[in-house]
Amino acid sequence: MPIHPDVASKFHLLEGIESFEGAMADPSQRARLDEFMSITGAPAPPPVDVREDAAPGPHGPVPVRLYTPVGDDTRSTERPCLVWLHGGAFRMGDLDMPEADWTARQICERAGAVVVSVDYRLCVDGVTFPVPHDDVVAAVRWVRANAAALGVNGARISMGGASAGGNLATGAALRLRDEDDWVPAALLLAYTTLHAVVPAPSTRLAPLLAEIPRLLRFLPEDRRGITENYLGGPESRADGYAMPANGVLDGLCPVLLLNSEYDDLRPSAEAFASMLATAGVDVRQVVVPGMLHGFLNLHAGIEPVDRALDLMAEVIGEGNGLPR
Repeated sequence: MPIHPDVASKFHLLEGIESFEGAMADPSQRARLDEFMSITGAPAPPPVDVREDAAPGPHGPVPVRLYTPVGDDTRSTERPCLVWLHGGAFRMGDLDMPEADWTARQICERAGAVVVSVDYRLCVDGVTFPVPHDDVVAAVRWVRANAAALGVNGARISMGGASAGGNLATGAALRLRDEDDWVPAALLLAYTTLHAVVPAPSTRLAPLLAEIPRLLRFLPEDRRGITENYLGGPESRADGYAMPANGVLDGLCPVLLLNSEYDDLRPSAEAFASMLATAGVDVRQVVVPGMLHGFLNLHAGIEPVDRALDLMAEVIGEGNGLPR
């Protein structure tokens, strides 16, 4: 379908913005970027209980934000849990961005789940892999060790993330499988990339990508810079924890892939879905129609976003496979 009108009608707001980093630092450009992402005037997300905590990690404490349904029985130990990771090309993003905070609040309310949003270290000022990866592994181990205190059923802990966060969630799940003999109940991955070099788009997808403004594209040179910054070196350095398409996928938990219809990174998730199926992993791939990369930064009043959130909540509540 065409790019969703709520998105396409705002493309003019991006004129003159050359990079997200520059826009975030410039108040006038930041205001236009916020308006483009529908932050301005968006309905309030559902109320939930929120508190801050931290997990011990090899590089120091890892801040986490805990979301719990309002009025929930604090003595319960049967709630599902989602450990959630925001995106931002491994070098941007925080717990306050809509993709982190709004998504966590929506899933908390819709699934009746505890959501643990992880403030992993970003790849700036010399930080590279495996530091963010280590932070995520440490956060998941902390959630598992404290499941009862968090009111969580330890068998119902899922992991997920958006964009770079989906990469980190998958890499962490593979390492926890190998080192702890544990996998999450499910992996929920939104518009993520699992390859050091993203496969070429299909002949069906390529014309769609031409409709996206340059600021919102992930061309090969963009992706190369992101990957090399994350790895602290060339793409060939990536192991299966840094780029899960290089890993062994056997024995992984069920995986839900939510792909934006208009996204340069979509071929990575599509190829990864095939790899998962070949490895015998339960996988479901859904294309979110009319959406660009980063659609979880849009509010839930936009129908495709609302449906994606409902599907995520259903997977988290299911606990034993993917709904069809």
